[in-house]
Amino acid sequence: MRILHTMLRVGNLERSIKFYSEVMGMHLLRTTERPEQKYSLAFMGYGPEDKEVALELTYNHGVEKYDLGTAYGHIAIEVADAQQACEAVKARGGVVTREAGPVRGGTTVIAFVQDPDGYKIELIQARPS
Repeated sequence: MRILHTMLRVGNLERSIKFYSEVMGMHLLRTTERPEQKYSLAFMGYGPEDKEVALELTYNHGVEKYDLGTAYGHIAIEVADAQQACEAVKARGGVVTREAGPVRGGTTVIAFVQDPDGYKIELIQARPS
């Protein structure tokens, strides 16, 4: 078994595709339009779905905002250098909500960014091999 994708409901599909491609460096893998069911999907990722986990962005037609609730945490993405990743996110117009630094009580370097819908994305710096 393996994880195939994580789904996020978004308020503006084009805005979210732009963020995940231009700010986070993902590729648009595929889209699905379901006008009769009133939703559209975009699958984003860093590689092909048969080898990598994808992010499914779901736009329910007419819904521009969601209550994110308190149960949802974040998406985690490994990066080579968390500080450089933060600088790249800011340079591309993204929002960094926690600058790169060690996790509280540990040594792993992390940072957090936020997508246009308010979802948190944790950047985890890869440990040297």
